[in-house]
Amino acid sequence: MSTLADRAEEREERAEERAGGGPARAVEVADGYRAGRTLPLRVELVRQLKRRRTMVMGGLLFALPFILLIAFQVGDPGGGGNGSQRINLMDTATSSGANFAAVNLFASAGFLLVIPVALFFGDTVASEASWSSLRYLLAAPVPRARLLWSKLAVAFGLSLAALVLLPLVALAVGTAAYGWGPLQLPVGGTLPVGTAAQRLLIIVAYILVSQLITAALAFWLSTKTDAPLGAVGGAVGLTIIGNVLDEVTALGDWRHFVPAHWQYAWLDAVQPQLDWSDMIQGTSLSLTYAMVLFALAFRGFARKDVVS
Repeated sequence: MSTLADRAEEREERAEERAGGGPARAVEVADGYRAGRTLPLRVELVRQLKRRRTMVMGGLLFALPFILLIAFQVGDPGGGGNGSQRINLMDTATSSGANFAAVNLFASAGFLLVIPVALFFGDTVASEASWSSLRYLLAAPVPRARLLWSKLAVAFGLSLAALVLLPLVALAVGTAAYGWGPLQLPVGGTLPVGTAAQRLLIIVAYILVSQLITAALAFWLSTKTDAPLGAVGGAVGLTIIGNVLDEVTALGDWRHFVPAHWQYAWLDAVQPQLDWSDMIQGTSLSLTYAMVLFALAFRGFARKDVVS
């Protein structure tokens, strides 16, 4: 009884302090509440995996190698070459499973792989706002920074899975169709299987890093709008504009500040001697833009008046 009386007295004292502007805590915290345990990553991951857009995107990336395989079987994989590096890379698609995987990455890196990254990062917060569930998550209470970090980690994991799924399926399909062998280089010569596997890992890693700009842009837009399609479409649209600007040779050296200028720097990984210079420049530019945009997303969301 004395304990209950003491607790009641303590609550009364806190109420008096709040009424009089005393040094009481501004927020009452429930017993057992831990901010770091709210919105666990596994819960958010399961929620995102069950969504239809995740399944559709995974199915599309899984089907692409089969579509390209049919295209190469029907068409002439060596026809139409004009000696350029990109065309020659396409010409080597049927040389081995490793070449087929590299061609799949080349065919999809410019646009197709942009879509899942923009989708997973741009839809994650804006979709909660469009469902009017964002305010309820924050009222749970889930700290705003915690909510963003959870969604950011899951979006990054899904994007990584998407970028890894395509070359893995392509490698399996290409090996079944064309055999397991060395990587034939566009400029002539081959790389052993072990070295080819390392080069493919470098290519996937670089594509992932180069897509961080699209990811950060989509994530920032997702915290600014209640329309998921607006965030996803805005990120994809600006990426396309970047590709267009990179084709404007009149810009000269200014194109070096356009992220799209370095998106195919990984082609240096399918050369006899691996050259890191362009990939280092592309990585540094991508990380710089991404950190600024992610910081803007966290800063803006922390001050945002969430009403949906």
